[in-house]
Parts: sequence; structure tokens; C-alpha cells
Amino acid sequence: MKNQNLGKLGENLAVKLLQKNNYKVLERNFHTRFGEIDIIAQEADTLVFVEVKTRFSHKFGPPEEAITYWKIKHIIKAGQYYKILHPKLPEALRIDAVTIDFSPAGEVGEIKIIKNLTG
Repeated sequence: MKNQNLGKLGENLAVKLLQKNNYKVLERNFHTRFGEIDIIAQEADTLVFVEVKTRFSHKFGPPEEAITYWKIKHIIKAGQYYKILHPKLPEALRIDAVTIDFSPAGEVGEIKIIKNLTG
């Protein structure tokens, strides 16, 4: 499967999981010169920026290990910019991740939400 297709499939699964866990999805694939945010959502009174990582193999480690310090820095900058553009959204901000592991057969093995990557 091509990376773009894998990413789209992962984001679709992540949206379903987030909605099931009472997140309200506001936007997907928000692009700025600072970086991209896969999913922007609101959980209760918190604005949440969600990074989605999908893997078919752990050859290069589990999906959460692909979320580097620099990736988080870019999400923070893009998130701050998003907040400036949407001042009526909640003041509380957080970065979460949704990680998705597929089996070699292409079935979803594990999907989970990791809350507050910077906390």
C-alpha cells in the first residue's frame, strides 16, 4: 500500500476512534508554512491537535516512536497559528496521537489514543 493511501486510511480510522471517544472533529489536514496537523478536534473544553501514525511493520519501531521532538515543535507552531485564526475555540490546548498497527494481512491490529504528548 502506498504511504499516501496508508495515511488516508489511518486518518479515517483515527477520526472514527476519536468520535467514539467524544472528540468533536473540527478539521483534517490543516497545512501552514509551520507544518501540518492531521486532525484538529475538541474534547470537552480543550482544543486538541492530533498526530496520526500508521504502521504495517515494526521494522523501524512502533508508530509512536515516529513522533519526534521536531514533529511536536511543528505541531505546536501550527497549532498556535490555528488558534490565532479561530479565537473563539477553547484556550486549553493539547497534542494527542492516534497510533494504528496493521497486521501483515492488512487487518487493524491495535489502534489507540495517546493523550498529551507534551505533558
